[in-house]
Amino acid sequence: MTRKVAVVTGAGSGIGEAVALALAKAGYAVVLAGRRLPALEEVARQAGSDALPVATDVTDPVSVAALFDHAVKRFGRVDLLFNNAGTGGPPTPLEEVSHEQWRRVVDTNLTGVFLCTQAAFRQMKTQRPRGGRIINNGSISATVPRPHMIAYTASKHAVSGITKTTSLEGRPYDIACGQIDIGNAATSLASAFSTGTLQADLSLEQEPTFDVKHVADAVLYMAGLPLEANVLFMTVMATNMPYVGRG
Repeated sequence: MTRKVAVVTGAGSGIGEAVALALAKAGYAVVLAGRRLPALEEVARQAGSDALPVATDVTDPVSVAALFDHAVKRFGRVDLLFNNAGTGGPPTPLEEVSHEQWRRVVDTNLTGVFLCTQAAFRQMKTQRPRGGRIINNGSISATVPRPHMIAYTASKHAVSGITKTTSLEGRPYDIACGQIDIGNAATSLASAFSTGTLQADLSLEQEPTFDVKHVADAVLYMAGLPLEANVLFMTVMATNMPYVGRG
């Protein structure tokens, strides 16, 4: 294999789909991970012959290990991981969040990122040529939260810690790690922004969105850097969204 190999989680729709297709167009072999195999197979059909769909539960260590085994068996190595799989849930006041709601979000957004990072790190550390890049999909909510989203906010805040730690521990092994924080990309999951979403004063207001293509372009830029350079954090957002000064 001479082309680079990327693993994209949450690749069956939204940001993951857009990034996976952009990587494929740029010449990457792409391993598509997600829970819904039919959706992954449709993205693979669009991506071309060097796309491998793998049904994966990122909260399960065995499933994550199998994902990277499939990637290496098919393509020989892993050069890029885009940790994109995530979930939110309906806005719920802090005191009403159930243990099940908390676990579902944290298990996916935090534990899933850790498990995939760990598996990619192990592979990148030992493969030849050594090294690779990990890009985490964080959130602007990690530092400027929306109300009634404590599990999502906490999980994404913790992802920033994973990003910094991975960046630090990856230095001796030519493993770079960065994070992209996205504000209001226009995907099916962002439909609430156009109909009204909860503000800091608990009012409902419409918010602007932007084309998800620009997220894919940003990830491609981060991924395309030589390993001696890194974007540690990047924010890509709708210009007029109420983020700066929120609260």
